[in-house]
Amino acid sequence: MKTSTVAEMALREIVRRRGVLAILVIFPLAFYLSRRDSHAGQSIRFVCLGLGWALSTAALFTGSAARAIEPRLRLSGYRGHHLWLGRLAALWTVGLALSVPYFVLIRLDQDGVRFGAIGLIMLLTVAVAAPFGLALSAALPRELEGMLVLLIIVGLQMMMDPAGTASRLLPFWFTREIGTYAVDHTDGGYLERGLVHAVVCLAALLAVVAVASGWRLRQRSHLRFLAPR
Repeated sequence: MKTSTVAEMALREIVRRRGVLAILVIFPLAFYLSRRDSHAGQSIRFVCLGLGWALSTAALFTGSAARAIEPRLRLSGYRGHHLWLGRLAALWTVGLALSVPYFVLIRLDQDGVRFGAIGLIMLLTVAVAAPFGLALSAALPRELEGMLVLLIIVGLQMMMDPAGTASRLLPFWFTREIGTYAVDHTDGGYLERGLVHAVVCLAALLAVVAVASGWRLRQRSHLRFLAPR
């Protein structure tokens, strides 16, 4: 019940920012159209990266906006896991609602691809992007710093060679592996590597969000202790 209340509050905060919602809807479309006339795999991979970037940005701002009300919620009986799970539920809901029209777009605009794998990429992108943005908001309290780091990471995701070892350290590397399986009809090894990477990233990011949330809520920055005389 408390988790759903936090999720409802987070959803209202996101919906209230209509300009942000408009950007979230349009942003992945720009990524898709930028590669539509080239290889189909590029356009699909880019729309998934755009989706991940948009949702990570929403999560970053959601996490930053929640800091002001978290102490009051704790005093009202909310525990740490109620807060971060509720925000994740809201962000996952927004991400799923955002990904559906893009899946329909790909379904109508592309031929000869494995649409089930495309849907899986989008589902995993939504799953990973939400805790990724919340983890950035926990590690970097200033929104500008978080946006710059997010820009660097997603930029590297686009520019680095996906076949290189270093690129596997980036959170959305799995989109390339599963995308190759979906578009080029390769063997199941690409699908397996993508799934393993996504699951590991998701577990690591959830752990970071949980630990960072618990540590932050234990801080008492509003208290000042006087030194003994």
